[in-house]
Amino acid sequence: MRYALKVQYIGKNYAGSQIQFRHGKEIETPTIQGELEKAISTLISGDTANKNRQFKTVFSGRTDRGVNSLGQVVHFDTDERIVASKFLYQLNEILPDDISVSDLWNTDEKFHAQKSAKRRHYRYEFINRKFKNAFDGDLMRVKYEINLDRMQKSLNYLLGEHDFSSFKSSGTLNPSRVCFIEKAVCRKENDRVIIDIIGNRFLYNMVRTIVGTLLETEGHNLTPEHIKDVMESKDRKKAGQTVSPYGLTLIEVRYD
Repeated sequence: MRYALKVQYIGKNYAGSQIQFRHGKEIETPTIQGELEKAISTLISGDTANKNRQFKTVFSGRTDRGVNSLGQVVHFDTDERIVASKFLYQLNEILPDDISVSDLWNTDEKFHAQKSAKRRHYRYEFINRKFKNAFDGDLMRVKYEINLDRMQKSLNYLLGEHDFSSFKSSGTLNPSRVCFIEKAVCRKENDRVIIDIIGNRFLYNMVRTIVGTLLETEGHNLTPEHIKDVMESKDRKKAGQTVSPYGLTLIEVRYD
């Protein structure tokens, strides 16, 4: 039987969502997947956290070190029948405080957390204020005033299907560079700027590099067409910096 989970986490203390390997050997570093698989193995097979993980999970997508999630979707297979309410309670009791599971459902074996996903919604937040505040946490602070109208005009150029090579990092394994962006909007709540981007797929560090290019446009008082020129160049060197992962959250993964 195949089950799916909706997982939330704060990524600050983890080396990303996925277990990592070097030269075919697993790297001993904390990951969301590692903690989740240990907890599931403990519940279903009676394995302890120190034994080998027996249940393998498949994530809807990879998130980097420091990136958060409100709606990561994960699937796993087991022969055991699971009672959702009991399993969720016990799983959350075992997981670290910065990882939680809000939903569990039995799904068709054709369902694949990654391959069946149709849309992914990412949100980036940063502080727009000259002076720091003790409660800013890990969010990036931009000292100069952001022109939201100009930023929205820049975001509009991302809509539709494009080659996003300019906004990818060198670690992208998938050779495909084409993504479809359905929605890209920004707003401001007090001194917090919030950017929401929804697309069918995202390249490695794509959202963070888009935000870096938006900030470059604002910081140098460039026209909104700058981001269009960068995108059409298909040249990573033309884009802005890849900004901090703190402030980036996977909000939702959508399926048919």
